[in-house]
Formats: sequence, C-alpha cells, structure tokens
Amino acid sequence: MGSPYINIHQDLIDACKKGSREAQFKIYKLYYKAMYNTSLRIVNDTAEAEDVMQESFLAAFQRINGYTGEGSFGSWLKRIVVNNSLDVLRRNKPEISIEEESLDFPEIVEESLDEEIRLQAAEIKEVITKLPEEYRIVITLFLLEGYDHEEISEILGISNNLSRTRYVRAKQKILQMLKEKKFRPMFNTN
Repeated sequence: MGSPYINIHQDLIDACKKGSREAQFKIYKLYYKAMYNTSLRIVNDTAEAEDVMQESFLAAFQRINGYTGEGSFGSWLKRIVVNNSLDVLRRNKPEISIEEESLDFPEIVEESLDEEIRLQAAEIKEVITKLPEEYRIVITLFLLEGYDHEEISEILGISNNLSRTRYVRAKQKILQMLKEKKFRPMFNTN
C-alpha cells in the first residue's frame, strides 16, 4: 500500500472535516472554476453545469470523511463532478444508442488523425460541444480530463473497446466538422 498523497490544502480539508464553513468556502473558491468547466464539457449546458457543480460541492462536503488522501483532493472532487454530470445526462435523456461494438468497422489508424488535429484550441473546443453526446463525453474525459480508456469504461459502464471506438470516431467527426467549416491549421503539415 502506497503512502497517502500529500495535499497542499490539507489544513483546509481537515477543517472541512470538522465542519468549518470558512474552510468549505476556501475550498470552493480554489476548485469551483475547474469543476464548473469539467461539468460544462460533459453536460454542454451552462445552467446544468452550474447546478452540477453546486450539488457536487455539497456532496463532497457531506462525504469529506470519505476522502482518504490516497490521491489529490482535486481528483477526488473531479470524480464526484464527473459522476454527477453523467447522472444529469442519464436523467435528462432517454437511452437511444446503437451498440457500436456490434457494428463491423475497419481498424482505424489513429496516428494520422493525431497529426492532422493541429488547430487552435478554441476552435476545437467549439466543435467538441457539437459532437453527439456519447462521443463528446468520451473525448472530454480522455483529452480534457485525463482519464484513460479503462477508467472511462468504468465510469460510463461501457467496454474498454467501446470507449476507444467512440474516442476515434469523435476525433474523425472533429476533423470532418473542422474541414467543413474550413478552419485553418495552426501549423503546416506539409
């Protein structure tokens, strides 16, 4: 068993465990922007993201004694935000999805796609918001939140292969949408 993570805000976390409202407010101020952005990238709605963020902080403070220090507090909090964001999507939208694992698609080479996606971050983020939900969630969790496919498959309750498939398809869709809008690459690929 590894040693606990050394958190630079451990004094605030300890005060939160004792019920300090002042410490809770300081923790909130430290993390609210990042947690809001995480939720927004998943739910794709500013009001919903705000609600998710608020509910996530309330849940985190109620369950603060469950934070063991095995990882960073920010990662623990982000996991709550991600799960709450996904719960909102599940609640608000009926499950209409083709099981992509059952479809027969040729193997896709990712390297050529990686080289082609060299566009300005704001343009790509804008296009990501327009992706179909199942693609947007996987690419957001992988590229922007730093989860690997094993973690994504666990969070979403899908197979590792389906996570990878949705990721590759999301990248293809991004390229397609960017080409349709004639976005200019930041770097020449010649």
